[in-house]
Amino acid sequence: MGKLEPKMDELSTWSQMKYKRYIDTVGGWIVFQKLLQVLKTIADKHSVSIANVASGFVLENDAVAAVIIGARLGVSDHIQNNQNILSLDFDEEDMTSIRSIQSELGAIPGDCGDEYRTPPFLTASGDLSHHVESFPDIYEVNKINKHRSQVFSGTMWEPLAGYCRAIRDGNRICVSGTTATHGDKMIGGTDAAAQTHFVIDKLEAAITSLGGKLSDVLRTRIFINDVNDWEPVARAHGDRFKDINPANTLVEAKLVGDGYLVEIEADAVVH
Repeated sequence: MGKLEPKMDELSTWSQMKYKRYIDTVGGWIVFQKLLQVLKTIADKHSVSIANVASGFVLENDAVAAVIIGARLGVSDHIQNNQNILSLDFDEEDMTSIRSIQSELGAIPGDCGDEYRTPPFLTASGDLSHHVESFPDIYEVNKINKHRSQVFSGTMWEPLAGYCRAIRDGNRICVSGTTATHGDKMIGGTDAAAQTHFVIDKLEAAITSLGGKLSDVLRTRIFINDVNDWEPVARAHGDRFKDINPANTLVEAKLVGDGYLVEIEADAVVH
């Protein structure tokens, strides 16, 4: 607080560089200083630290059960300070002050972890070059000829029924009907949305292994075991395809295998 804005090459750790990108995204150094001043006023009022106020405010969210306190190996002098969070009790004036300055901040794009997945890549370097050189393919690619390649996901049904998880021919990728199966386990339990997200993870893994991206998908077909599950399945599909918007069909169909609530297939074209 009260410091001049640092240049990116003056920051000494990846964390500092990453946090500076977040500050720039939500509105820049000036609004960040205003935020710190509001938090400092509340911190002094309750005889705690700015970090205590920040963590305590996050815990006021009904959907948050806990915060994970950052730590570095060999550094433990913050433990006593962070215990102040447990006794911090905001009044309405505090909450109003924080929400007021929050309204001046821009939104962070995407969901938790999207800084690593999608632009604008709010990582230390603005991409993943400081973290990894490249991502390995999720599935091993079996090249049939110069035009055609396949991937298998290892489910028991692929060799039994004589099909692959996905096949690429030229610039076209077709992904077989996919359930929430990992090895011999069903993922997602009785949660239709959770099963759907895992299915789409598998679709994306197959497509990226064959050189495409989820954004290359032109059509999805969704089969649900119980029509009453249509909305959580549709919402999960909407979360993952909201900026892609492929053609889509959703129907009720009796699925093979006890407990499976959703099955999805996809077609993609790589340009």
